[in-house]
Amino acid sequence: MSIQTYLIDTNVIIGLEDHHTVQPAFAALLSIASKHKVGVLGHEASRDDIQRDKNADRRKISLSKLDKFQLLKKVRGLEVAELERKYGPLPRPNDIVDATLLDAIERGAADFLVTEDRGLHERARRAAPELGRRVLFVADAVALLRTTYEPVETPVRYVEEVSANEIKLTDEIFDSLREDYPPFDTWWREKCVRERRACWAVFDDGLAGLIVRKDETAADTDATIKVDKILKICTFKVRPEKRGVKLGELLLKKVFWFAQANKYDLAYVTTYSSQVALIDLLEYYGFVNTKAKHDGELVYEKEFSRAPLAAASGMSNFERDRLNYPRFIARPDTRAFVVPIKEGYHDTLYPDLKNPAQPDLFELVGLTGSPKRPGNTIRKVYLCRAQSNLGPAGSLLFFYKGKSISQPSQALTAVGVFEEVSAAASTKELMQLTGGRSVYSEIELNDWRAAAERKVKVINYLLAGYIDPPIELTELQDFGIIKGHPPQSIFELSRAHLDVLLPRLNLGFTP
Repeated sequence: MSIQTYLIDTNVIIGLEDHHTVQPAFAALLSIASKHKVGVLGHEASRDDIQRDKNADRRKISLSKLDKFQLLKKVRGLEVAELERKYGPLPRPNDIVDATLLDAIERGAADFLVTEDRGLHERARRAAPELGRRVLFVADAVALLRTTYEPVETPVRYVEEVSANEIKLTDEIFDSLREDYPPFDTWWREKCVRERRACWAVFDDGLAGLIVRKDETAADTDATIKVDKILKICTFKVRPEKRGVKLGELLLKKVFWFAQANKYDLAYVTTYSSQVALIDLLEYYGFVNTKAKHDGELVYEKEFSRAPLAAASGMSNFERDRLNYPRFIARPDTRAFVVPIKEGYHDTLYPDLKNPAQPDLFELVGLTGSPKRPGNTIRKVYLCRAQSNLGPAGSLLFFYKGKSISQPSQALTAVGVFEEVSAAASTKELMQLTGGRSVYSEIELNDWRAAAERKVKVINYLLAGYIDPPIELTELQDFGIIKGHPPQSIFELSRAHLDVLLPRLNLGFTP
């Protein structure tokens, strides 16, 4: 029997009627969950939510869908005041339902909450980062199930640079775009194909994700912020059954690293309010909704800079770094740590660096050619049993790859921004804490043998960039950063040593 259980929100159940968005991924969720005996539950509070629907026919259909699931009962005596203390103001009945679902997750009644409600995701993140990681979009729940139970079948995804004329207009990924924008086919042929616009594409059993990009200037742009060099994301699309954070974040990482490395001042994208996972992702990384077009299309913009990032009053360094990603704060009081990592774990976390036969890292950020190189997300989780503490959120993490069969070997390869560390005393806790960021199968998590007397640390962080070229052991020894044998455990860098490393990062800005 699986150790996982998933609680589904009312909007997911109701969304079964929406063929173009939730239904394909939801069908996959139920199929995989059933195959591996994973519990999928509804909640009694969802019945209250549905009962408020004034449309009698729709209400009847929704209740019939809910009745197909085992329902969690409400906690007796749980007052709204207690929920407000934990999850913030609850002015509307559906807010109380949302808080009730979050409370069920925190109490351990289920491991993950699956919802397409952006407000619920945001409420969970505000309550606690750990809780936020246990609230998943449907497609991310599917991805987590596949990672956990079907790791052999999980594809290695590549972001490829292609021209628009290489993409079939009949691909089903475009179906919903035609609904939102009827002249889409004409626009695609006359603008994208004829101009051979550059695209980033992910192929995973067909075209799974696509970005079409275009260079603009202040004199010719729909952006409200008028700057010299603008990157327009003309199309940002993930196929419905692949929709969620992981694939969208893979594509968005490409945008961020490309824009930063190529000295863009602004990137912007237009989307519709129905694209809830995309909008949540854009806002998480600092895109701001600057206007709405006459047809309801929303414009989201994000500025870039090469200058050092300063701290902001009333905002943690991590939050500031996240909103300005990929830049990060490196002021005099910023702490930094070296994290040794074995080759196998390094390959899992950073598949981009796995194959030494591939072209150099400049291709990864789009400076040359079109690499055939795997990628994964910005938000990552690393497991270890190190005794060291990692300072406050916003501290810097330098990952040192130990002696390896493939290059790079015995070198600093990546830099990240620390978010939070937790300790797991069981496999179930380990599964919950790794949450939607997990790259580990159930077997791998079991192999850690987490126990109260031998806890496993779960380090959550953002991958800020790769160190190009990697800083090798001999150079680190020359700097005095490593003395004697290579490191076996996490250690803190002095400010003097951090000042030596920062100019070597080549991330497109001054730390």
